[in-house]
Amino acid sequence: MDLYLIGYLMCVWLSSSRVLGGYPIWWSLALGQQYSSLGSQPILCGSIPGLVPKQLRFCRNYIEIMPSVAEGVKLGIQECQHQFRGRRWNCTTIKDNLAIFGPVLDKATRESAFVHAIASAGVAFAVTRSCAEGTSTMCGCDSHHKGPPGEGWKWGGCSEDAEFGVLVSREFADARENRPDARSAMNRHNNEAGRTTILDHMHLRCKCHGLSGSCEVKTCWWAQPDFRMLGDYLKDKYDSASEMVVEKHRESRGWVETLRVKYAFYKHPTERDLVYYEGSPNFCEPNPETGSFGTRDRVCNVSSHGIEGCDLLCCGRGHNTRTEKRKEKCHCIFHWCCYVSCQECVRVYDVHTCK
Repeated sequence: MDLYLIGYLMCVWLSSSRVLGGYPIWWSLALGQQYSSLGSQPILCGSIPGLVPKQLRFCRNYIEIMPSVAEGVKLGIQECQHQFRGRRWNCTTIKDNLAIFGPVLDKATRESAFVHAIASAGVAFAVTRSCAEGTSTMCGCDSHHKGPPGEGWKWGGCSEDAEFGVLVSREFADARENRPDARSAMNRHNNEAGRTTILDHMHLRCKCHGLSGSCEVKTCWWAQPDFRMLGDYLKDKYDSASEMVVEKHRESRGWVETLRVKYAFYKHPTERDLVYYEGSPNFCEPNPETGSFGTRDRVCNVSSHGIEGCDLLCCGRGHNTRTEKRKEKCHCIFHWCCYVSCQECVRVYDVHTCK
């Protein structure tokens, strides 16, 4: 391994070790061995790093839900990496590190706001889906808040109980965010913004029944949106996140920090908006203090003028170009009945990477 890279990773590790006190390091359960065995080995609750007492009690009391909690965090991480795949910070996770994003989330930035929102939404989404699939005995389909059926259809199928999933996410993910400081207030707000996105985008899904595909009878149920749509929505909220300032005031329990919108002439953020109060680094160069890996050797789009384009992604340093041969299926023919045969072609592509 490159000595430069080894030194950089050591600095990242040392930097991240200083911030674990306020870091949601339980997210690491989505990437560790606990992820696959939580449901069958309840004793693992005590070995999940970073759980506060309330989370530990939840894990032990509702162990059958914990695989879905882990799946939700993993879903959120994967969606973060998709949404930021073409940006200077691409939601990189660090293997074998309790602070899976390194020091990046130590600051109260837009990136921290998005990660908390998508992770909390992921937990709610995965728990809701698990309940609808019948993998847990303590939850199931939603039989409440249905209302009368519409014209030409009736209730049927399994309505997903998103309110239960949101409740689980709120109880577990927010358990450590009870400090009277600005960062806890920010995390609670963004966690709730992520969960609210699911409730706002619940929709009716219907199926037709009848002879020859006719729709003599139509049954409908409440369904969650596709998680990619939630990611797209929260990414838009990231781009329009509200910058806040920290205010201190005394209450009966002592000094409490709250957030106020920085610019009074801007609209006050709603519960659906993301908020932050610290600026982001530019992520152009490696910096172990901020957790930036830089953009050297990142693939860029030479024809784009956006953030994924070589000009912006490479921070003005220029880019290298190399050719790459790839084997692909081509000249595919459908044969009756019923299979497809293809030839294998070698195509040459230009690959552009940041200097």
